[in-house]
Amino acid sequence: MMIKTGGPRSLGVPSAEARLRFDTELQKLGGGPRRRLLMVDDEPAFELSFSCGTCPLLFRRLETAREKLSLERMQERLTGALAEPDDGGVIDAFGALLPEGAYLPLLLEVEPRLVIPGKEGDYFSGEQVTTWGIDQFWGLPEYPHTPYYRTFETAVDKDAHLYEFVVPMVPPTWNERERVEEYVALMERESVPTAVAISTLDVCRPAIDRGDDYFAHWGLTHFLLDGHHKLEAAATAGRPVRLLSLLSLGESLAGAEDAARLPALHAQPRSARATG
Repeated sequence: MMIKTGGPRSLGVPSAEARLRFDTELQKLGGGPRRRLLMVDDEPAFELSFSCGTCPLLFRRLETAREKLSLERMQERLTGALAEPDDGGVIDAFGALLPEGAYLPLLLEVEPRLVIPGKEGDYFSGEQVTTWGIDQFWGLPEYPHTPYYRTFETAVDKDAHLYEFVVPMVPPTWNERERVEEYVALMERESVPTAVAISTLDVCRPAIDRGDDYFAHWGLTHFLLDGHHKLEAAATAGRPVRLLSLLSLGESLAGAEDAARLPALHAQPRSARATG
């Protein structure tokens, strides 16, 4: 559910000073397309969808993804629900971790469901396979190398569907059990804490129709900066959590007009892709 949004904002620090930034690099073996990466403290943390827009949607955790980006001074403010995207200076505080650019703040309320790759509800072995089929080289679906949360999906139109994901920087198994249980107890008393993420919107459609259902996949992917324990607690308790998303407009595989549609799309009822 969309709570509030605002217009695009300029945020961030020079790329060399940012703890989190986007980058590209050549594949080491045989050249190939440039990998699109999310970097944390100058280490590749996630491989993202290729910039061609015709390859499958992707967020793949890499071996060097070991750091969270929580801000201790914001913890008390984020224990409860933000009423406005920039309530308490949260946007500027987290913006200082990010590279200079245009960002669209979105304040959402989500009910996360934890998904294990290859298990029930996995987007990569489910909906993605219906459009792209399995990887032609490996003979397997894409594999994100991390558990993740699914939160929302809805129709964009008859030829496109929006899928939303929240991706932890480190696996939920790394979370402190005591802190997760504390948040579960808070949520059972109707408290709604707030998490913070940097997000991308990637619109992907295969160049050739080889699957069972050919349509554009809009992937709204939130990479958690703060809130790892909160998301696990919400998934465990079946409770909502607020999510402040700082959507990077310059690093998304989507136009400004696509990003501008997100508030209206998020206000629609949740619905799975209609097939057949």
